[in-house]
Amino acid sequence: MHAPLDSTLLRKLQTVSFPTLGHFLEQGFADHHIRAFVPNVKVIGRAATLKLGSPDAVAVNRALSQLNPGDVLVIDMNGDHAHAPVGAVTACAALNAGASGIVVDGVVTDLPELQRTRLPVFARGTTLLTTKKLDAGTGVFMEPVMCAGVLVRPGDIVLADDNGVLFTDAATLADVIAMALASDLAEPATLARLNAGEPLRDVLQCAGQASTHDANGQH
Repeated sequence: MHAPLDSTLLRKLQTVSFPTLGHFLEQGFADHHIRAFVPNVKVIGRAATLKLGSPDAVAVNRALSQLNPGDVLVIDMNGDHAHAPVGAVTACAALNAGASGIVVDGVVTDLPELQRTRLPVFARGTTLLTTKKLDAGTGVFMEPVMCAGVLVRPGDIVLADDNGVLFTDAATLADVIAMALASDLAEPATLARLNAGEPLRDVLQCAGQASTHDANGQH
């Protein structure tokens, strides 16, 4: 079982807009083809990683049986974007294990059922073709995997919403969370000025000056 997130950092992550983190980070973002198939969700969890060397449903079931509350099951399909390892039963099992979500570098199935479970599921697409009960012994659980172009380690922090998925760690987030929250706090005033007809260049210039003042400890 992974150590729980620091409570202070968790509260800040629950508040921050995840795309704002993209203003301050460059690494860890999943390929844009990975998208949410259950809309209007916000995921904060720890990666429980699975690599499938074959389209083996048995390996997926074994991983599901070892999930802990708060885990996000991250499945590396080893380039197989044809077979769906996740569907109605898989999502139900993950939900009842307390999982926070599932990210598949591949496809999923049973879309209406997935959406009814409300468990956040992220993938490249959907299909009718599924994994099989092979029991081939080629699945690897809780080892580093590649998911949508990102190296994901067991226990990494997974942040995801309708915009995409970010894999990162607590130290990286701690470095930028204050700046991200400050940016979110300033955004309504910026939008209000734009909606009032103020030129973008003036709004951005003022915002840049405010950032400089903040950096110098001035208010």
